[in-house]
Amino acid sequence: MYKRGLRLFVLILALTLITPIIANAQVQVDIQEEYKADLQFFEDVLSLIKDRYPFEVDEDDLIRTAVKSMLKSLDPYSDYYTKEEAEDLYSSISGNFTGVGMYIEDKDGYINVVSPMKGQPAEKAGIKAGDLIIGVDDVDIKDMGVNKVSSMIKGPAETKVKLTVKRGEETLTFELVRKFIEINPVHYEIIEGNIGYIRLDDFSSSASREINKALTDFNRKGIKKLILDLRDNPGGLLNEAISIGQLLVPSGPIVHVQEKSGNTLTYRSRLKETKYQLVVLVNENSASASEILAGAIKDRKAGVLVGTQTFGKALVQSLMPLTDGSMIKLTTAVYLTPNKTLINGVGIEPDYIVENDDLEDLQLEKAIELLK
Repeated sequence: MYKRGLRLFVLILALTLITPIIANAQVQVDIQEEYKADLQFFEDVLSLIKDRYPFEVDEDDLIRTAVKSMLKSLDPYSDYYTKEEAEDLYSSISGNFTGVGMYIEDKDGYINVVSPMKGQPAEKAGIKAGDLIIGVDDVDIKDMGVNKVSSMIKGPAETKVKLTVKRGEETLTFELVRKFIEINPVHYEIIEGNIGYIRLDDFSSSASREINKALTDFNRKGIKKLILDLRDNPGGLLNEAISIGQLLVPSGPIVHVQEKSGNTLTYRSRLKETKYQLVVLVNENSASASEILAGAIKDRKAGVLVGTQTFGKALVQSLMPLTDGSMIKLTTAVYLTPNKTLINGVGIEPDYIVENDDLEDLQLEKAIELLK
């Protein structure tokens, strides 16, 4: 039986995606008729499948697949999550989950490793940023999508998972043991005697709290020179990027967020003056929230950027829970840097362009040179 709740969900999603604000009543009626025609089209196709397809089908799966395809057609970031996938996503955002510890994304039908997490099973086994996962436990994962593959890689602690990886022309196999991973995304130390170094792995829910702890420690020790390493940081929560910006950027705008309605929300810092001589390290894998923070620091002249052009993702997603525990992630806004620059698909150019090589961290060396 076709479930009424799912049919209603399709209707609500259609309205969410395409309902404009219309003043003219007749135009509004015409649009309503178009909606009815579109929904009738969807139902006609479903009926044809039910009546004529020679094999048994699960109607709920068909509808969910249609919804997922609709969202994925918008951009690479909008998506539909089953209840289980939604729970995994919330766990990742909170910074606690069971798995092998790496950031991944869709790429060319397979799964790209954005970066392995420091000290976690993936890094210890030798998996590197840029590796392309093509198989999990001997299953070809082409076109499965990042959510499905993530759920395959995760599992109970102390169990094993086998990953097949393409690295350049090589095909490698890694057997990893899953661990409970409680992530502190911040790693910090004092280098060169008087320079505070902070690496931020992502903008999960504890990021600003842990950055504040690191800065408090540096303040106690009289550290005034700071390197913030955002390389291979795929982003995360908008509010965490804003909170960190409020610790480093002088009073004024941090980011402008433009919604479909035309509203622009400007998030600001109230910091009276910057405390640090600051260098930020970025590369081609610094994305989303990383670019919000890097863009604010560059535009507001709170520091300088060193490295290579950033990823170029200026789209904001909202998580929208559904009554059955599933969820949609929908792009609902774009963001602009404080100077009102749209960097989507372009990225941010560092003040000092430095390419790394396999032997030395030339970007870090340049940051140290600038601070000395």
